[in-house]
Amino acid sequence: MQLTFLGTSSGAPTRQRNVSATAIQPERGRQWVLVDCGEATQHQLLRTRLSPLQLQAVLITHVHGDHCYGLPGLLASCQLNGRTAPLTLVGPAAVWRYLQAVIEHTELRIDYPLEFVEVSRTLELERGGFSITATELSHRTESWAYRLQEAHVPVRLDTERLQTERVMPSPLYGRLQQGEHVTLPDGRELDGREYCIASHPARAVVVAGDNDQPELLGEACEGVQLLVHEATYTEEVLQQVGPEPQHSCAAQVARFAEARAIPALLLTHFSPRYLLKPRRPRDLSIELLRAEAAHHYSGTLYLAQDFETYGIARNGEVSLLSEQARDQRSNHTVSNRE
Repeated sequence: MQLTFLGTSSGAPTRQRNVSATAIQPERGRQWVLVDCGEATQHQLLRTRLSPLQLQAVLITHVHGDHCYGLPGLLASCQLNGRTAPLTLVGPAAVWRYLQAVIEHTELRIDYPLEFVEVSRTLELERGGFSITATELSHRTESWAYRLQEAHVPVRLDTERLQTERVMPSPLYGRLQQGEHVTLPDGRELDGREYCIASHPARAVVVAGDNDQPELLGEACEGVQLLVHEATYTEEVLQQVGPEPQHSCAAQVARFAEARAIPALLLTHFSPRYLLKPRRPRDLSIELLRAEAAHHYSGTLYLAQDFETYGIARNGEVSLLSEQARDQRSNHTVSNRE
């Protein structure tokens, strides 16, 4: 299971970060799901191996532009690339109204089936190899988090149970693993489906939209290996900005993740004021966010960068798989400021 960040900036893009978009892929196959689609997401995709034709669903957390302005362009690119397969769009009703207005006034043509599902607390959807549910958040507009859980975990034969029941290894094991009914030499009949168990616990991740109350995710985060949550500010800056924007600081999210014993925390959606390579004394470093979160959280902590890919292994361990973003930055001249 992999997550690739196509944008990690809040509000507006910078020279080193685009606005919100996160691609999530199952362990097998080329299908994938997109959470949020900020401006220029389709351009970000050109620097990855992700194909718009393999996209199964777009999950929009809320209608603010840095999370959905890239949607019309991505859908148009799918059309121009000859897409014929259905595509599911999930989000608040306002997202659908926005898209319909763009279609009407720009003559956007979409011939492939586009299914809209209005997000709700009762959402239960399976797309791209994931079972998808939603949790409502606290923001100045309707905002949601999506939980994506592995839908089809490979099974293995419970050989320990079989041997406990005095069924020794034989060619019958292969038939049992296929779920067949078999008759043993002693006359016992076994249903293979009863002896097949999951090869590993289903992996799950919660990807949250803008939210100033991380504790709302308590139930959604039960059993997850990873929480992806905004950390727009440090606590000091949040106090200066005030509550009106309704964003979280790194400390808030970290305290929640620690209290819930979430194994791994991946922060994103950083204010453009935080720089990767500050050069002047007044510049704020992105490392301030990392240090603040680490002070309150003892699990595996990451701060996302554009084009980084993270994996959740079968044992639940979360790790950085790709440092493409850093490689690209070293090969391109960029401004000292983001």
